[in-house]
Amino acid sequence: MPSSPEPVGLLDGLATTRAIRRYTDEPVTDEQLATVLWAASRAPSGSNRQLFRFVVLRDGPRAIVARQALGRAAGRLWGAKQERDGYVRGSGAVPGSAKARMAATMQHYTDHLAEAPVIVLACLIRHRQPHPGEGASVYPACQNLLLGARAIGLGGVLTGLHALVEDEVRAVLGIPDGVALAATITLGHPAGHHGPVRRRPLRELVYEDGWEGEAPWALDPPGTRFTAAGPPA
Repeated sequence: MPSSPEPVGLLDGLATTRAIRRYTDEPVTDEQLATVLWAASRAPSGSNRQLFRFVVLRDGPRAIVARQALGRAAGRLWGAKQERDGYVRGSGAVPGSAKARMAATMQHYTDHLAEAPVIVLACLIRHRQPHPGEGASVYPACQNLLLGARAIGLGGVLTGLHALVEDEVRAVLGIPDGVALAATITLGHPAGHHGPVRRRPLRELVYEDGWEGEAPWALDPPGTRFTAAGPPA
């Protein structure tokens, strides 16, 4: 049995939970699944209605069909993004560049998505007509799920690729019309590892007393590494 991961402090977990797209063949146990989904269930939701639901896809007959559909969707989505964001041009054509590495990671993820140890569909039972703020009742649970996974040595990534095959997935899994499909999350044991994520400097993201008002106190901890937003050039 693999040894238990070292405990992860809350702030350290927030700063080091990467999008994990490569997984080993080690299975995710029932106990591990229960742990991360318990963490997800602790999330806040509008009026504490707790209308988020999670459909877990492993190796059941309906899950296999849904996995195949999601795998096809991933191929379509990445193919379009690869062309649109220029992953085959510029530095993307230079082996070893950041852009080329990201493209290779995405290609691997796309090719193997249907084989991910676990796929979780995050859903929201709607109690009224769709509205702009409804994501606040399901996406905190998704982030809790990913942080829970990080805490016990698993990894995952949230995607929206179900939108390309939503009708097919709904039909095979019996998801009612009144339930929104909010996210597709893959989970597994990382083939790589978690580590410090890179983001824009805090002072670029935080304003005080109005739009673009300087917040001189918004300082990153010493040693923070930064990156720009959007696809690399």
